[in-house]
Amino acid sequence: MSEEKENQLSSRISAKKVWELLAIIAATLIVWNLPTDFFGISGLTIVQQRMIAIFVFATLSWLLEAIPSWATSLVIITVMCLTISDNSIALFKGDGSTFGELLKAKDIMATFANPVIILFLGGFILAIAATKSGLDVLLAKNLIRPFGHKSENVLLGFLLITGFFSMFVSNTATAAMMLTFLTPVFAALPASGKGRVALTMSIPVAANIGGMATPIGTPPNAIALQAMTQQLGINLSFGQWMMFMFPLVILLLFIGWRVILKLYPFTQKSIDLEITGNIAHGWRMWIVAGTFCITILMWLLDRVTGVDANTVALIPIGIFALTGVITAKDLQKIDWSVIWMVAGGFALGLGMNASGLADNAIESIPFGSFSPILILLMSGLICYFLSNFISNTATAALLVPILAVVCTGMGDKLSSIGGTPTVIIGIALAASSAMCLPISTPPNAIAYSTGLVEQKEMLKVGLLVGVVSMVLGYTMLYFIGKAGFFA
Repeated sequence: MSEEKENQLSSRISAKKVWELLAIIAATLIVWNLPTDFFGISGLTIVQQRMIAIFVFATLSWLLEAIPSWATSLVIITVMCLTISDNSIALFKGDGSTFGELLKAKDIMATFANPVIILFLGGFILAIAATKSGLDVLLAKNLIRPFGHKSENVLLGFLLITGFFSMFVSNTATAAMMLTFLTPVFAALPASGKGRVALTMSIPVAANIGGMATPIGTPPNAIALQAMTQQLGINLSFGQWMMFMFPLVILLLFIGWRVILKLYPFTQKSIDLEITGNIAHGWRMWIVAGTFCITILMWLLDRVTGVDANTVALIPIGIFALTGVITAKDLQKIDWSVIWMVAGGFALGLGMNASGLADNAIESIPFGSFSPILILLMSGLICYFLSNFISNTATAALLVPILAVVCTGMGDKLSSIGGTPTVIIGIALAASSAMCLPISTPPNAIAYSTGLVEQKEMLKVGLLVGVVSMVLGYTMLYFIGKAGFFA
């Protein structure tokens, strides 16, 4: 494509985004200015109506991606502070029961420093330190060695190692790192065989599945955990999350292995594997390795130590800053866009609850008459569908606050499907199961960018593994919920 045609295409895309953004703003303003009785919610205040309009803006912006997802979150928090907080512009302030109670600006701003955000920062810092010291290369070399040279076993090795790293490190960073390790392997495989496709697909599949295992594995997990803790009063520890998710992840990794082998068998039966990379042998390596072990151990034993997972996340941040392992320049490598997106989801949840919108909706809409099975299935399918086309973080940020309201309104009726956590954690699971397209997740995009896998191949593997993941995951959540695990 010539430079002139590229510029024309870019201009058309930019113009489309501008029109989409104008349409989103128009829809938001219409909802903002409708009569309050239009919504059919008894006792709806002006502040609550503004919150509905902000939610409409968030939904449309995240769906259409007229502006970047992280920018949507920043706009959400900015508009909330300026129009429905105690520090609002004077024009937007009012009084009386019909106007409603303004939110506290400091509470809205605190979503940037929510304890779960600190949990994520700790995970990002650990990942940066591991890469900087070469600990990731050292672990990969030693973990892959037991799998030998047989092609099928090497594939399993990459699946399990990628899945393990994705439990504690960003799945995007994990996918990029593991695909780099595969480069010398591809040189030893025939170009016409399916082995390259199998190995390439193993990375995004394992990265997406592995993220389910821990609260820091992927942002939807953190959004679900925060909603259960702050909106529903259900305290689920890091160790408890892993207790039921880790076995599921291991099972799904083995299923993924068999699916990939069935669809794309190796023609070459053995692979000479050599992982190369810089390993900084010295005191920094020992500090990173020791801190990594201590942090993970304390995360797993948070109920024993009495120190919650969010506070434990400060340990690597403090140690690496004190010892100089992490510098100011390294902080620029943190994926801040994900942090802002998660904060925007927290702000939506705060707005719905602190404004009283959630309580009013519960009283006005007969959630108690809804079928629990229908809520469970519909929420999971909607999340799965949306997450294949837009960010799974944005999908979780939209659906979790709504479902927290719905589940509260249904009361004890949800006990027939294992309780509220079955629905909320199900959203996190469905978001991670969506891996059909290159745009579905960053690991998929990275794998597709290698040119070694076609979209139809990704769709075939992603759909099979995703559906199995949904069926097994929801079945597991149902039974452990019924057994009282979340009580």
